[in-house]
Amino acid sequence: MSRIRRWFLYITNNEEISRHEELFDILFFIINTAALVFGVVMFIVHDEPQWIPVLVIEYSWALDNMRHNRP
Repeated sequence: MSRIRRWFLYITNNEEISRHEELFDILFFIINTAALVFGVVMFIVHDEPQWIPVLVIEYSWALDNMRHNRP
């Protein structure tokens, strides 16, 4: 199996036995919280919404959903 394929299986939690459920949940919480705080600060500084924090949160939610909705 190629190295990239194994990495994708790991990151999307599609391996036979999960190796990182709790760690990933903690990391996603930290990343989403940091993006939310950063987005609020950027909104206050620039007086208009900035899309990078929103995209980070959306991407991490999508990854989290892929991990939890597997067959």
